[in-house]
Parts: sequence; structure tokens; C-alpha cells
Amino acid sequence: MLFHSSIRKELSRSFGATLVVLVTIVMTMMLIRTLGQASQGSVNPSEVSLVLGFTMLGHLPTVLTMSLFIASVGTLSRMYLDSEMVIWLVSGRGLRSFLKPMLRFAWPMLLGVAVLVLLVWPWSNQQISDLKERFERRGDLERVSPGQFQESANGLRVFFIDKDSVENKQGKNVFISSIDHGKQAMTSSKGGEITLLDEERFLILNLGQRVEQTLGESDLRISEFSTYGVRIGKDVKAAATTPAKATHTLQLIQNPTLINQGELAWRVGLALAAVNFMVIALAITSANPRVGRGGNLALALFIFVVYYNFINLGQSWISAGKMPLLPFLLVLHGGVFAAAMLWLTVRHNNWTWRQLLGTPKRQEATA
Repeated sequence: MLFHSSIRKELSRSFGATLVVLVTIVMTMMLIRTLGQASQGSVNPSEVSLVLGFTMLGHLPTVLTMSLFIASVGTLSRMYLDSEMVIWLVSGRGLRSFLKPMLRFAWPMLLGVAVLVLLVWPWSNQQISDLKERFERRGDLERVSPGQFQESANGLRVFFIDKDSVENKQGKNVFISSIDHGKQAMTSSKGGEITLLDEERFLILNLGQRVEQTLGESDLRISEFSTYGVRIGKDVKAAATTPAKATHTLQLIQNPTLINQGELAWRVGLALAAVNFMVIALAITSANPRVGRGGNLALALFIFVVYYNFINLGQSWISAGKMPLLPFLLVLHGGVFAAAMLWLTVRHNNWTWRQLLGTPKRQEATA
């Protein structure tokens, strides 16, 4: 059918262009954040691409939802401005008739959003958590990159190595700043290497100097050494519990704690919001030649931000025990859907405020 095919074709073009732009923007932002984490020692620099890929998978439901919403509003705005909407309306097609072809186009993306947010979101967060945990559990010296100051896993030591060997077993111009048992010590040496003594790993420093100071006192103790050993151990243990955002959706249902219910509300809410946004797009888009297409897009972005923030706010409320799960889903998403359908019905039937409020029309005086 010409009506359905033309709308779906227009939506597909707009959705594809919008998705490419949003994915590029989000990937750039995530890349900057991931590189910052790598520079701080939270992420292995060699695994930046993996962390970026998993992070992008986690944000893909939001990107798809926003792309659908913007594409729908942009397509309908263009149809209004080019008088194409007028042609369909005068031919007997009301606004509600646009909802069917829009949903027929969007249902694969809506299904994809539900699968991504319910299944892929916790899996990607678990993979990122495993990568970070594995990186944090390494030995202190393995965390050091040549030419960079690097903090140890427990935050009590800072390492610096000017140059290391290919196997990362030897280093030159080593500097270590540490706090232990109420004393702060700074150790420097011309070189060092890692050795095993009684199944313990030690960093053996050669030809260096050590400066010690008791915290809160001004006295310094300076000593020189030809050989000095520093034990290197793993300071970070594996996490005992899995965070809610990395927990499978089925486990959230089986273990309905407040935090798990808040996470479940966020996941289900995002899937429901994707459907509501399609109805909202059709209800709010209108023709205004003075502001052009930008007015509708600005309104769409404002509604998306407000709705998305309410979803996040609801997660906090449920996690804090301020609101139950099911009433929140019903009030927020059911209320938004009812309000959008009501506004769409009003525009479909061209009702005025006088008709809605039951105010009789003022009779004009006749001569």
C-alpha cells in the first residue's frame, strides 16, 4: 500500500542517518572516558577497544530509542512542512492511521531494544567488570608503564620506571613512594628486577637511596643501599557480590531486593519507553512554519531528557524503598501512554478546548 510503504521508506532513511550520527557521538564520548580510565590505571590500555565495545553495547538500547524518536519526529515534521501531511489528511487519513505503519516499521527495533536492555546490558556490564577486576588484581609492578607514575592497587604505593625490559622483569631508574605503618618512604635506585624468593615475588633494587619520615614529624632518615628488596603482592581481591547492573534479569526477578527491583524497573522501563516514544512523536509533532523543523526536534529532545530522567529517578526511589516497583511502572509508563493517546485522539478529531470543556459557542448577534 502506497500510504504505508511511503511512510516506512521515509522513516528508514531518517532512522539510518540519525543512528549513524548518534552512534558516532556516543562512541566518541565513550572513547574519551575509556582513555581517561586507562590513563588512571582502571583499564588495561591494551583492552581499551574491548571495554569500548562492551560499553557501546550497553548504551545501544538508549541510542536506538532516541534514534527512533528523533527519526519519527523529523519525518513527520518534514511531511508537515512540505504539505505532504495535508494531502494524506484530506484524502481521509487521520493522525491515528499513521500509528500502524510507524509501529510496523519500528517493531524490529523495539524488540531489539527489549532484548538488548534485558539480556545484553547485564552481560556487557559483567564483561567490563571482569576486565577491570582482572587488571586491578595484577601485581603492582605489572601495573607500571615506562615513563608514567602509577598507583598501586591499594593506593599506598606509587611506582615509576624510566625504562623496562621486553619481559617486564627488569627496569632502570626506579622510584617508589610508599606509606606503611605510619611512615612515608621514598626509594630510588638505578635499576631493579623481579625475582622469586620462597614462592614470594620481590622487586630487588640496586644502588639506590631511601628516605623515611614518620607521619606528623619533621625528622628524616636517609640511607643508601647496594641491594634492597620490596615484596610485591596482589592487593585486590575478587568482588564477593555482583553489582545489580551486571546481574541477569532472571536473577533480579528471583532475588527481589530493593536494589534489584530498582535495576529491573530501569530495564523494563526503557523497553516500555521505546514504545511510548513512538506514540508521543505522532502526538506532539505539528506544523509551525515560523520555527520550522527545529521547534519539533527541540521539543522532542526535551521530552526525551525529562522522560529518561524520570526512569533514572524511579530507579533511585525503588532502590531506596520510597516507591514499589509495579505502581511506579503503572503510574509513569502507563500514565505517559494514556496521556499520549489522549493527546493524539484530540488532534485526530480536531477537538478544541471548548468542546473538551463543554463550553457552548457564543452566538453572534444578527441584524
